[in-house]
Amino acid sequence: MAAAASLNRMAISATNHCLTGCAAGEVSGMVLATWWGLGNAASVGLSVALAFAFAYALTIRSLTAAGVSGRRAMRIALAADTLSILVMETVDNAVILLIPGAMAAGLSDILFWGSLAASLAIAWVVAFPVNRWLLARGQGHALVAGHHPGHG
Repeated sequence: MAAAASLNRMAISATNHCLTGCAAGEVSGMVLATWWGLGNAASVGLSVALAFAFAYALTIRSLTAAGVSGRRAMRIALAADTLSILVMETVDNAVILLIPGAMAAGLSDILFWGSLAASLAIAWVVAFPVNRWLLARGQGHALVAGHHPGHG
């Protein structure tokens, strides 16, 4: 029972970490794409690219701060974060595309911000079991934890 609770806490932390990077990239991408008047495909492409970049950067920054070399931090981030980011971004963008009018909403529209918030919340719910599954197998953020004092 304690092991499952600990695994759930680690999965929550890993999913929150992924959400932080993905949300920063996703929101930045959607804001820029809307501001620049990009079409749907370009908006999604920019948002996904920035979500991966921000999420990887968060992990790399924490690893290098813990003394891991940049090259090794990059490899660990790619191994630890890719599946979680992929799941979160797939769900997030699918939800936004399914919400009527969301992609056409402007920056001052509640639909723009509401659809982003809803899509990220749904993506968190879907990514959580993925992160839990990865952690239970010693993958995902388990690869990162061993490089931080007090973890591993």
